[in-house]
Amino acid sequence: MAQNESQGPWAVVLAPNGRDAEIARMLLRDTSIPSISCTSLEELAQRLTADTAFVVVTEEAMEKADLRLISRQVLGQPPWSALQFIVLTRRGGGLERNPQAARLSETLLNVTFLERPFHPTTFVSLVRTALRSRLRQLEAREGLAQLHESEERLRTALVAGRLGAWQFNLDDQEFIASESLKLILGHDVEASLSFEDLLAAIHSEDRAYARLTFAQAGETSGSMGMELRCLRRDGTHCWIELHGRVSQWSDRGLALVGVCSDITARKTQEKSLREINETLEMRVAERTRELEEAHASVLAEINQRELAEEQLRQAQKMETIGQLTGGVAHDFNNLLMAIMGNLDLLRKHVEGDIKAARFVDGAIQGAQRGASLTQRLLAFARRQALTMERRSFAELVDGMKDLLHRSVGSEIELVFELPATTPGVQMDINQLELALLNLVVNARDAMPEGGIVTISADLPPEANRPDSLAVGDYVRLMVRDTGQGMDAATLSRAAEPFFSTKGLGKGTGLGLSMIHGLALQMNGALRLSSEPGQGTLAELWLPAAAEPDAIAKGAEASSPTAAGLAPVEPEQGPRPAFDILFVDDDALIALSTVDMLEDLGHRVTSVFSGAQAMEILQGGQAFDLLITDYSMPKMTGAQLAAAARELFPDLPVLLATGYAELPSGSELQLPRLAKPYLQQT
Repeated sequence: MAQNESQGPWAVVLAPNGRDAEIARMLLRDTSIPSISCTSLEELAQRLTADTAFVVVTEEAMEKADLRLISRQVLGQPPWSALQFIVLTRRGGGLERNPQAARLSETLLNVTFLERPFHPTTFVSLVRTALRSRLRQLEAREGLAQLHESEERLRTALVAGRLGAWQFNLDDQEFIASESLKLILGHDVEASLSFEDLLAAIHSEDRAYARLTFAQAGETSGSMGMELRCLRRDGTHCWIELHGRVSQWSDRGLALVGVCSDITARKTQEKSLREINETLEMRVAERTRELEEAHASVLAEINQRELAEEQLRQAQKMETIGQLTGGVAHDFNNLLMAIMGNLDLLRKHVEGDIKAARFVDGAIQGAQRGASLTQRLLAFARRQALTMERRSFAELVDGMKDLLHRSVGSEIELVFELPATTPGVQMDINQLELALLNLVVNARDAMPEGGIVTISADLPPEANRPDSLAVGDYVRLMVRDTGQGMDAATLSRAAEPFFSTKGLGKGTGLGLSMIHGLALQMNGALRLSSEPGQGTLAELWLPAAAEPDAIAKGAEASSPTAAGLAPVEPEQGPRPAFDILFVDDDALIALSTVDMLEDLGHRVTSVFSGAQAMEILQGGQAFDLLITDYSMPKMTGAQLAAAARELFPDLPVLLATGYAELPSGSELQLPRLAKPYLQQT
């Protein structure tokens, strides 16, 4: 049979003598086992490969031969290989009877002796057993190869994933660590790493936790996982993550088997992310706070703007009402002037008629009440004439205490809190006394069942100053009651003319409006605050006055003498007759006034405009006195007085007006005659 080396495993036959080789190969062929025949030990040594199933060799082929080459081949087999030698011998018996058999057994290791002559069946059975043994070895080789390949893949995966494998035998506490694990912990790969070495590398604060976790996993035969801080041999810090499960090993009992990974980078990223999140949360909180503050600021600005707009609308409304009221009061004064002047003259003609005189007096009293009403309207419109003096609120109130007590009655308690050190104020004393009396009477009317009215004064801080006031020092006079108070709607209209919360016929509604106008005319302010059931607080703010010396100098500069007018001497003997030029654009006033002056014995020239008066003066006619209305078309009384003074510097001028409105910055300081006036005025 030709040799066939392409198939394997095959049997190798060495039988150089006789027909042994031929018979052996024939039997092998009948058994379907391929074979190869060798002629020498050297060739046999070359044929001892992994594809060799077994070797059939005759005893005499190895007798007295050098077996060292064969021995090296046998000893160099892989761990899975145990190549079997079938030695055909002519001798029987055991090793003690066959020394050659003992030598071959020691050299070839796996030897079966078959004594010749042998039965073919015995040979076939023997070679088949040898073939099956070799096939099992080859299968083991494949399994070992696959296992080795799996181990290599696992090792590669562990290295690529920076993972270290470990095993902890629970019985003997042996700890087996892979090279990767040793590298992760900074240990030498050649050195051993015990369980105590592992614990020593773990951070002291995590060490007890790690020992407990290993112990619990062993007791419960379960799994474990933990993250630990470690200190490497080089002193650097790292984080490791251990995962393991309990497994049963046949030779070593129970063991924890797992992997270890270096999670330092992940922990660093988590820390950075946590810091970023904390920073982001802080930034979000800060931004939210900024937005809330901006929102609150916008709302405050909107509220402030709405308040300013409301205050502006209120100021514009009050200014419009003031202008209308001033105009009406001026015209009404002119009417009252005509009425009162004629009634005053008429009273002289009915002195013998008691009934007629009573009628005239009643008419004059009614006209005077109308004049008082117009004075309040002018006060609200800031058009009344004021006589300013320096006085403190304490002095003002002290002089009114008896009047105030009589005005409020016995059911109202008056409390005075007036420090003597409060700065003085430039005020019209009569008007301010009337204003204070109005405030106290209003407080009394707000407490029908009695209560307390507190009158106080102070030098308030700048922060509390009303927005409408200019920068400077102010003195505040306060009247507080414990009455029924006002709601917001009522409070917003309290200072309007003719608005009153009192019953019909119990008030004109001009008290607060008069005080409001008076305060503005004296460069101050009236502020009211109230809530239903909480009473009302009225605050009168007036600028603090300059020092008395400065005020005296100002008063001296504005005196009649300084204005070029001679002081009025007390009347002695018969009243002299004067040549008077009277100017008023209202014919009724002009007629009544001329009649009153002529009735007093004066010579009066009457004209109805400033232009007509200037024509007479420019004509050279001299007069002892010029009496002129202020509010006239084209040329006001102040303008006429200035022009007349240029022609006659010593000409006395008397300004008759129901207004206090004179040109700002005017250098003329003219004595005034307030309308309406009577003959004795």
